Amino acid sequence: MSKLPSLKNLSYLLALHEHQNFNRAAQACHVSQSTLSSGIQNLEEQLGCQLIERDHKSFLFTGIGEEIVQQARSIITETEDLLHFAQSQGKTMEGPLRLGCIPTIAPFLLGDLSKVVKKQHPNLHLQIREDTTASLLNLLRNGDLDVLILALPMDLQGNQSYLLGKDPFKLVMHKSLAENLSEPVEYNALPDQSIFLLEKEHCLTGHAVSACELADSSKINPFTATSLHSLVQMADAGLGATFIPQMAVDRGILNGTDLVALQPKGQQAARDIGLVYRPTTNRRQTFRKLAEIIANLLPERTLQ
Repeated sequence: MSKLPSLKNLSYLLALHEHQNFNRAAQACHVSQSTLSSGIQNLEEQLGCQLIERDHKSFLFTGIGEEIVQQARSIITETEDLLHFAQSQGKTMEGPLRLGCIPTIAPFLLGDLSKVVKKQHPNLHLQIREDTTASLLNLLRNGDLDVLILALPMDLQGNQSYLLGKDPFKLVMHKSLAENLSEPVEYNALPDQSIFLLEKEHCLTGHAVSACELADSSKINPFTATSLHSLVQMADAGLGATFIPQMAVDRGILNGTDLVALQPKGQQAARDIGLVYRPTTNRRQTFRKLAEIIANLLPERTLQ
């Protein structure tokens, strides 16, 4: 059998693909630029194909080079999973676990989750990253995160998930605006441009509009907010209404305001919460136990 490519050279290739610059890639790998370049050339010789087209001032990845990058990323990620598995000696709830979570869930769940994990599984060390869905899925794909807590439905890009529970939506507004409204609230009873939503980068907007059956776009204000707390402040100022998940209401996001939480229109006015992981992982037992813990912290548990 011919000599297999080294993980080190594969990591050099991934760094170059990420940084698109030899010097920055070498710095990220803590090696000299010549070492990184030689490693990639050695990789090309071993594989028998050209990964990068070079000239004096620039370079680009070949078609086969792009495909090799994707396979190299999977190899590195699975090797890291193997290392974590070995370090915990196969014990499911021990060792580091890199967890990603979206901003419309993280502030209202991760505190309680961390407390439960610390009490029940003190040898499991959560390393938490809060980011948008798109960024988290990219980090999971690249092996920078092990598992994600996301709102569903969502294109999981080939990853797998546990459906943990439901998080109902509430239509939140100043109590003075809610005096003559009945539940579930009919949107035609609200003024035009009176419903405020988050920026499109937050999947909560799409989930709320769909689940709560808000079909009349004239009711949506063109202004968008960056966080649920901003939406709460705008509603508390009497500017209009907004959708807030039950999880946030239960954790006191409306405390100290003059806001009321009403039932919106929609047969299934809720978002699903899921735990997302790579299909190649060897930590399924860990993720299943983590799923059990998270499901018990949600407003409505659905995990079977």
